[in-house]
Amino acid sequence: MADTTPAPGAEQDPTVFDAIGGAPAVEAVVDLFYDKVLADPELAGWFEGRDMERLKRHQRLFVGQALGAREPYPGRTMERAHQGLAITGAAFDLVVGHLAAALAEAGVDAPTIGTVAAALLPLKDAVVTA
Repeated sequence: MADTTPAPGAEQDPTVFDAIGGAPAVEAVVDLFYDKVLADPELAGWFEGRDMERLKRHQRLFVGQALGAREPYPGRTMERAHQGLAITGAAFDLVVGHLAAALAEAGVDAPTIGTVAAALLPLKDAVVTA
């Protein structure tokens, strides 16, 4: 991944990450997101026995990078992270829907939510393994 550190004295355009409130906003969205996912009987089974704090940490970094955070995402590829989980297309769609709902609940505007959803859609082939 390319270094996104600005040159000394250089200004950067604000990102969606900055516009929604940075790391504290992403943390709140990820918490809302997992509340929704874990309450969904069609999705909860995939998370049984998982270290939810670890998942939340990774999700915060991932969502942050998707929104333009300058901190790199050090996690595994989507293929490796979801390998062997037999995730269906329907489950992927439910997860994206819950993320959109969490973003909306956190006050993120519809165009920004659309941008996030558009960024996630290309990941479907990497995540869906069933």
